[in-house]
Amino acid sequence: MTKLDTRFDELLDFPTVQTFKVMGIAHEDLPLHVVSCLQEHAPGDYAPAVKPSAKGNYHSVSVAVTVTSKEHMELIYTELAKIELVRVVL
Repeated sequence: MTKLDTRFDELLDFPTVQTFKVMGIAHEDLPLHVVSCLQEHAPGDYAPAVKPSAKGNYHSVSVAVTVTSKEHMELIYTELAKIELVRVVL
């Protein structure tokens, strides 16, 4: 696993709510994969907001997640990026 070198701990007070925006291939399972990953690492009741791109080839899935530490946030970014349909995690 690549070690992320972020400054989240300097910029944020934990726990905090972070909205993760996941850009991926336009597929009906994309939100399910995102929520499944989040449930594994930060169990909660999630209501993802899905928006298609202008041409409809990609979807963005935005989900607000309570993260407990810098390491927790980095783990979620890393795990979301591993999803096959995902192209970018913001």
